Amino acid sequence: MTETMTTHYDLLIVGGGVNGTAIARAAAVAGQRVLLVEKDDLAQATSSASTKLMHGGLRYLEYYEFKLVHEALKERAVMLKTAPHLVYPLEFRLPHDKSVRPWWMVRAGLLLYDMFALGGGLPRSRAVRLDDPELKTSAKRGFSYYDGWVDDARLVVLNARDAADLGAEIATHTRFVSARREEDQWAAVVADASGARHISARMIVNAGGPWVDRVLREGLGINQRGASRLVRGSHIIVHRCLGGDYAWLLQQPDGRVVFAIPYLDNFTLIGTTDVPVAAAEEAQVSDDERDYLLAAANLYLQKPLVVTDIVGAYAGIRPLFDDGAGDAKAVSRDYHLELNSHGAPLLSVFGGKITTARHLAEVALAKLGIAGGDTRKRPLPGGDFDNFETFLSGVRARWPFLAPDIAHRLARAYGTRINAVLRNAASMDDLGHDFGAGLTAQEVDYCVAQEWARSVDDILWRRTKLGIRLSAAQVEQLRCYLDEKVGHAGERFNPGATSAAVA
Repeated sequence: MTETMTTHYDLLIVGGGVNGTAIARAAAVAGQRVLLVEKDDLAQATSSASTKLMHGGLRYLEYYEFKLVHEALKERAVMLKTAPHLVYPLEFRLPHDKSVRPWWMVRAGLLLYDMFALGGGLPRSRAVRLDDPELKTSAKRGFSYYDGWVDDARLVVLNARDAADLGAEIATHTRFVSARREEDQWAAVVADASGARHISARMIVNAGGPWVDRVLREGLGINQRGASRLVRGSHIIVHRCLGGDYAWLLQQPDGRVVFAIPYLDNFTLIGTTDVPVAAAEEAQVSDDERDYLLAAANLYLQKPLVVTDIVGAYAGIRPLFDDGAGDAKAVSRDYHLELNSHGAPLLSVFGGKITTARHLAEVALAKLGIAGGDTRKRPLPGGDFDNFETFLSGVRARWPFLAPDIAHRLARAYGTRINAVLRNAASMDDLGHDFGAGLTAQEVDYCVAQEWARSVDDILWRRTKLGIRLSAAQVEQLRCYLDEKVGHAGERFNPGATSAAVA
């Protein structure tokens, strides 16, 4: 059935990644009537395939990206305060390799990083003796500094949740079809499984990520030289190969750096790469990238990793703004906002980082002439507390039947909204069927009702990241449950698959 009634909005946002949802949130705070459309799930592509860091980007200093680093470090401080469940401090260890960068250069870079981060509340960098027994003897001298960890996909979902709580309409699995200017309005068509829907909007934001050029060309009829430069970043996941509660920044002979980060308690996340690609659909880890990441880690490990040590992998396509840099690793990670104001305004978003999405949203609203969208002091849903350890103690006291690891995961994922997930449960039995790793029917129901989850992948790789822990039989049980719950459980899940959905 085709819907012909026209609904009116102030702002139509195309794209449900971190930039689109951050703009939706800021616009909703400003009192705008907002519709966000996303053709798949929230954070299904690039925004769930990051390195999971809320950071300034130490390596960007080598490319004189001082403005980007300074802004990102200020935003890191904001997010540590407004999303303390999702964003938290993480120590990094940097083994020194004089053949790549001299000692003085690294120390100077870290001092500059400290200066840009003043007032951010994290410890300053220092030289350290690296005593991890897994490291080669040649890598025992280095540095320590701090940045932030972030659950990227949940950051996106909670931006959308806050926007919706303020009145925005979040329409997932809804495709932007087309739009044309009619005097001072946009007449647009969007479509979901039930058919087409006609809307009007005073303004459009194109936050299509890797598809931003395609939205301009195919949906808006604007033919221009592609401003995006698509670069694939790939990651592999192995069983924990380095000790300690800190991450590692591993310098490489080609001048790049590779991260090795503690991941989901028992694993190490290794990434990333910078490979130019032609299309947004090329989000698959190549054999060359896999081998590169293994070799990057093996430069520093006593016991080398091999292909069979890999338990998971994912890739994402970064839609960087094409600044003319010859090498993909040198392309700026800063964002570019392009305003087309020949009639009803159209704002296109190119580039950007998860760390700077909140600030990007404020700048976007300013370009559109929308006032009042300040979110600097507004906690993300669940983030209205000061100290995580104190909050976690309260969670364990209220629901003492939860195993420590399950209590910790739920507190991190939902913050104070854990009350809406667990409610008055007095035992695990009260939470319904356990699909594995503490994922219960009641949590799944919450994700479906409050967080737009519809498929197995939505639940396992974006809302909870528990897919790496569940067996094929447990996944099938969840699929059957979702089939009954929402009538749609998405694509068949392939354990160990290399996919942009694995995050």
